[in-house]
Amino acid sequence: MGDFFISTRDIELYYADTDMMGVVYHANYLKFFERGRTGLIEDIGYNYLEMENEGYFAPVYDVYAVYKKPLRYGDQAKVKTWVETNDGIKTVYGYQIINQNEEICVEGTTTHIIVSKETFRPKPFKKIFPEWFNKYEEIKKQPTDK
Repeated sequence: MGDFFISTRDIELYYADTDMMGVVYHANYLKFFERGRTGLIEDIGYNYLEMENEGYFAPVYDVYAVYKKPLRYGDQAKVKTWVETNDGIKTVYGYQIINQNEEICVEGTTTHIIVSKETFRPKPFKKIFPEWFNKYEEIKKQPTDK
């Protein structure tokens, strides 16, 4: 991967995370994405709860995931998370979930917008949280990063 900030978090896989095929159920990867996103936010000195206390949410606008290799109960896994794009309105986070052999099992993105808690109407991230926005600009993946 390129020269941009990547947050890494261990994922503990539980038996309850698996389906009848013995692999991690596909929807559980969204929880792992959230774990990674929360970790990235914490790593750079911010806190999602503080955003809520200020009167805003950052709901998921869309999700994309590609399942490349199954994870099974007993596997060791990590989620790597970075800021893919950040345009002032939408922020796209990138993810890779890797196993103990450093193989990519799932990769994907989630897109988030900022909304008012009261009205649920979109608000510009760039104006509501300018320092946070600027930090994302500093650490995000650049077009030349692979």
